[in-house]
Order: sequence, then structure tokens, then C-alpha cells
Amino acid sequence: MDDGQGLSLREVAAALGVLPPSCGPVRLVAVDGHAGSGKTTLAGRLAAELGGAPVVHTDDLATHEEPFGWEGRFAAQVAGPFRAGRAARHEVYDWTARRFAYSREVPAAPVVLVEGVGAGRRTLRPHLALTLWLEVDRDTARGRGIRRDGPALAHFWTGWSAAEDAHFASDPTRPYADLLVRQTQDGYRAVPGSGRGPAETA
Repeated sequence: MDDGQGLSLREVAAALGVLPPSCGPVRLVAVDGHAGSGKTTLAGRLAAELGGAPVVHTDDLATHEEPFGWEGRFAAQVAGPFRAGRAARHEVYDWTARRFAYSREVPAAPVVLVEGVGAGRRTLRPHLALTLWLEVDRDTARGRGIRRDGPALAHFWTGWSAAEDAHFASDPTRPYADLLVRQTQDGYRAVPGSGRGPAETA
């Protein structure tokens, strides 16, 4: 139960189970936020609370040339099969070899997480049961990302930052997020955003 400070990830996971499926039999849940904010870690911990829910990483669908141009691949390789009640199989991009190297199967589980910058974008929202936004400001997130990746990738971050800024300027996620998630000393807490999340009526 919400104690006034927000929902724990365990409570968010429990709430997801009562939402109606949003993409065939699947409840697709977006985990969005700035690059470097910790979305992958958050998605992993929420997946664990859900008993091992599958996670689709948008970095696997993006490319150097199209960092945000992956929505067609998502629609064809992930959302389409789920709507038909089938497992998805999507290509996985190799950022070193600069090509799609192999494919990955994702079962049509009760909950599937979609993690990455722009996961809550406009074209995905009709397929989503819930959108989470990780509350880390842009500059803090970028600082973390640059420290994580090291100076060798500083040039990549310059180009990426410009692309991310342009994306969120034209297609912001945070104003449409159902839950805003903050990292705390003992984990995470989620509070209602402006979307249609279960916490709004808690």
C-alpha cells in the first residue's frame, strides 16, 4: 500500500497484475528516462519483482544511423507478434560491429518490460499498459553515462545527447508517464504521473 511516499517496486509489480492486457495477451510496460539515468537497472529489478519478466531493450533495436528510428522494427518484430498472441523475435544490433548480429525471442508473457530512451514514445503508447519515467535530470544522467562509458566514447555522447534532446523536444515521455520513479536509499519509490497508472486511484 502507498504509505504517502509512493509505491515500492513490489507494489508496482502487484498493481501490474490487475491491469488489462494492452498488446494481445501481454501487458507492455515502458521504462523510460534520460540516457545514463539507470533504466536498465530499474527494469531488471522490476522484472525480478515480477518473477523474471522478459525485458526488451530499445538499444537492441536502435542503430548508429537511427538512434530513435527503431519504432518500425518494434512494431513488426515485437508488437505485431504479441497482438497475434505469439512470441516475438527481434533483431539485436551489435554496436561494435555496427550491424544486426542475431535475433532474440521474447515470450508473450503476462508482463513484458520495454526499456530505453523513448520507450514511452507516442507511437508505442497505444500498445502500453503503463509507462514509468525514471526521475533523474538530464545533466546528472549524462554525467553518470559518461563516467560509465569512459573518455573513449565521449564523441558518441556528444552526438547522442543532441539526438536525445531533439527526440524529447518533439515527443516527450515524462508528461504522459503514469508513474514517476525516484531512487531512494532503500530502493525505488513511484508516485503518480499525469497518465492512467494504478497509483492514481490508490
